[in-house]
Amino acid sequence: MTTMSLFERAGVAVTEPEPMTEVRLGHRSARVRLARKRREALEKLIPILDQLEGKDIYISWCGGARSHFWLTNLKLSRLQVEKGWSAHGGGTSVIVLWGSRGANVRIFTDRLYAVREQEYSGYTLWLVDFWNGFGGNPIDDYSPYGYEALEIKRMKD
Repeated sequence: MTTMSLFERAGVAVTEPEPMTEVRLGHRSARVRLARKRREALEKLIPILDQLEGKDIYISWCGGARSHFWLTNLKLSRLQVEKGWSAHGGGTSVIVLWGSRGANVRIFTDRLYAVREQEYSGYTLWLVDFWNGFGGNPIDDYSPYGYEALEIKRMKD
């Protein structure tokens, strides 16, 4: 004779808990739900990009001391948004922002962390934050490490 568990009686489906990433800062550590943060940031970013479609935007990015590039106010005219979907069912994995004359910026969303909005007198600025959960990148030496932000700017009419 088998016994039913509490969850089987209630008809609740039992799933694995969402994995957490451990982040170490010196002798202290914290566990962060990066998958949940990515999902929340995507839910905020996609409607913003849909609203900006067909308009002119400016992209800025600075990689700091670890980068050889610094983009300031790269103009993407008549923005077109293309979303690439993951083959594993994990949602959007790449977003391509297309401007006129083939100009584009690719946003890989695997380390997307947050989306912040700031209003100024002449423009609106969205900061798209990326973080891999570590101060370095122990998994992939060729990927950027730590924290970065991409700026999307829309001038007010």
